[in-house]
Amino acid sequence: MKTPLPKVNEIEKKWYLVDAKDQVLGRMATQIATRLRGKHKPIYTPHLDTGDFIVVINAEKVKLTGKKLDDKKYHRHTGYLGGLKTVNARTMLEKRPEEVIRLAVKRMLPKNRLGRSQFKKLKVYAGGEHPHAAQQPKELKI
Repeated sequence: MKTPLPKVNEIEKKWYLVDAKDQVLGRMATQIATRLRGKHKPIYTPHLDTGDFIVVINAEKVKLTGKKLDDKKYHRHTGYLGGLKTVNARTMLEKRPEEVIRLAVKRMLPKNRLGRSQFKKLKVYAGGEHPHAAQQPKELKI
């Protein structure tokens, strides 16, 4: 007996809305990454993109536990010698709060073409407004 594989055009992708207000960053990011991959669906296949679209609002109100606001570091490199730039989580939340959630989720997805296509289905906004009302996203409780 063969295992049935879903056809790419038959995969139904829904839209979900997540409110990040007073949510713990890591716990929320794991749930989002699972939904983006589609592991919550019975038709999940590791080599296909069966996940849903996720819209995250209120990214600036996300919480970090313990001393992570000061101890957690985000690194990036300019490409030049000695060009390592380091920023702590407190500064990152003040300047670019969307990027904190994006990086947390991106690092939980596969590091290949499939992971990059799944990551494009994540939409993060710092405030309470988003331009995806036409898709009628359902509220997702995390």
